[in-house]
Amino acid sequence: MTSRSLFATRFYEGALDDDALLAELDHSCRTLAVDDRAGQAWSKEHGYRGYTSYASLNDLPQRDPTFADLVKALNRHVAAFAKDCGFDLAKPLKLDSLWVNVMKRRGTHSGHIHPHSIVSGTIYIAVPPGSGPLKLEDPRLPLMMAAPQRLPDAAPDLQTFVYAEPKAGSIFLWESWLRHEVTASDAKDERISISFNYR
Repeated sequence: MTSRSLFATRFYEGALDDDALLAELDHSCRTLAVDDRAGQAWSKEHGYRGYTSYASLNDLPQRDPTFADLVKALNRHVAAFAKDCGFDLAKPLKLDSLWVNVMKRRGTHSGHIHPHSIVSGTIYIAVPPGSGPLKLEDPRLPLMMAAPQRLPDAAPDLQTFVYAEPKAGSIFLWESWLRHEVTASDAKDERISISFNYR
């Protein structure tokens, strides 16, 4: 008797191998967190512990050449992920949105998806000790009804939740329908990341 896994959910783990660009991105993100008053106001109004440009700036690659350089690198990673997923594409996926997150201690973002996109992801710019992992949820979870919990030592592809530990420069990609959560940070310093969507 044999069994096999069906309906794979791909999760891509890459890295930005450019320390100079990573340092420039760190500087640009921190500068935005200080200068973007609309983003500060939105973050405060919505209980975001820290700063995000999510609702205030939609032109970062045009505004700052550092973000334009990042997009060139991300395009290569997203193309590799799309190929691994077996997407039948008439043309390459294109960046739809990109935003900065500067999270303070205990900052979190509850479980969510990214509608109207094909691939979503995050690049981690600063990951101080205690920052916490990205939590990924089995998309079948609402359908499991009477399914028992999985053994703690069960294979990762059998777990209901998988935790991906980032480091500075980590690039995580997933299909946009995959529910995920930014777990609470216990770091003393700010956790900085840049999130994005491709269509």
